[in-house]
Amino acid sequence: MNRFGRIASDHWKKWLPKRYAALPDPEKFFSDLGEEIEEAVQEMALNLAGNDPPGEGYMQKLGRLNMARFNAESDLLREMALLEPEAGVEGGEQDES
Repeated sequence: MNRFGRIASDHWKKWLPKRYAALPDPEKFFSDLGEEIEEAVQEMALNLAGNDPPGEGYMQKLGRLNMARFNAESDLLREMALLEPEAGVEGGEQDES
């Protein structure tokens, strides 16, 4: 399991315990999810980074590529792994009943 899968697994254990418990094979689920996120991050980071501007130096390119990767990871983790907490989970949304 890659780091994205571990982040998702840890989040689900804490904030989505019912959904986590309902998974027939959590190890496979989070391994697959981690790989899916990694592929999406690579694709999005390339799109965010865009083409090399004329005259861009090594450090500027490194910064641009790192920022694109950081933004892709942040967006995709929130979208694909760090889902909203289940109702009733301490620190999450509360039941209104």
